[in-house]
Amino acid sequence: MTSVATLATERLRLRAWTEDDLAPFAALNADPRVMAHFPKCLDRAESDAMVARIHAHLARHGFGWWAVEVPAVARFIGFVGLSVPSFQAPFTPCVEIGWRLAAEHWGRGYATEAARAALAFGFNDVGLEEIVSFTAPANLPSRAVMERLGMTRKPADDFEHPNLPSGHALRRHVLYRLHRSDWNA
Repeated sequence: MTSVATLATERLRLRAWTEDDLAPFAALNADPRVMAHFPKCLDRAESDAMVARIHAHLARHGFGWWAVEVPAVARFIGFVGLSVPSFQAPFTPCVEIGWRLAAEHWGRGYATEAARAALAFGFNDVGLEEIVSFTAPANLPSRAVMERLGMTRKPADDFEHPNLPSGHALRRHVLYRLHRSDWNA
């Protein structure tokens, strides 16, 4: 599939996607616990289409959502990486950092560890000046990861996600930011 840089941390490997990742990714996307802060669970076709979009993004930008594995433990636990959002908002264009891990791998620090590697790649290799992250206000676990990464939130930056209809319970989003100067500090 798409050629992409491989990143390694103490416990994790962030790598290009393979065909073998499609089934576990579909299972992750069908899990109501994982998708609690998204509009809906995805079926297999929707999940596979998302992987196709991930490949197109990687080819276009040279970075994207990396497949994450725990060597000698789990071949695929989800994704972590950098993405250029396709919607327009007051803070776009931008690059966001995000993650989605299978529930059985939560609570082990994997999202934070992998995200630190992705941030380093974004700031040091891509040369980004700022990386953002956003989620629904109720997604406290993801917000905790953002804060552990050193990202900060100004309530004035919070926004209505334009891909969700007015009145949707998940439309309101909080925005976190991290500037290169703060990362380097």
